[in-house]
Amino acid sequence: MDLMELIKTRRSIRKYQNKQITREELEKVIMAGLHAPNAGGRQGSIIIGVHDSKLTEQIGKLNIAKFDRSALLGAYVSDEQPSIIDDPNIKSGFYGASSVCVIFGPEKFLYSVPDAFCCAENMVLMAHSLGLASCIIARGEETFDNSDGRKFLSKWEIPEGYIARCFVLLGYLDGAEPSEKQLHPDRFKIISQYPQD
Repeated sequence: MDLMELIKTRRSIRKYQNKQITREELEKVIMAGLHAPNAGGRQGSIIIGVHDSKLTEQIGKLNIAKFDRSALLGAYVSDEQPSIIDDPNIKSGFYGASSVCVIFGPEKFLYSVPDAFCCAENMVLMAHSLGLASCIIARGEETFDNSDGRKFLSKWEIPEGYIARCFVLLGYLDGAEPSEKQLHPDRFKIISQYPQD
């Protein structure tokens, strides 16, 4: 599959089989993240791969614990792949994914968030190329901003001054492949000195 086809067919998945990915697949996804563009060549992001479905579920519940749906009233994501915005009965922000990667960045670095999301984008594209389902999830900061979350940071030896920026969920799609993404019109313009061919 060429790169554009990979980009066009990747979907954010929120329904996962109860089946663990391989360690080799996880390592390939992490390596793709480590090779992402980063501000000034700083390589400040740290990626923790959680290859344990029970632990993933536990962290997923922390991820949703402070989620305020009222701030998103009227928002809608998908019938095929509903999010916590769409369905208040979902109890984990990780939707049953068997593995998750936590991307940390320095809290006081101006480009920490874009660096983390560049990692995440590389990772979901690699996951798709391997036949894995994936989804990028935010709410990193609040996930670990509690006593249970801080225990994970300590156990994982996350350096002082680092903060979780986002997550990449990994697993196998449960159900049918989501339909083709329909792009909204009028989302780009090209400003050029050259006349159109």
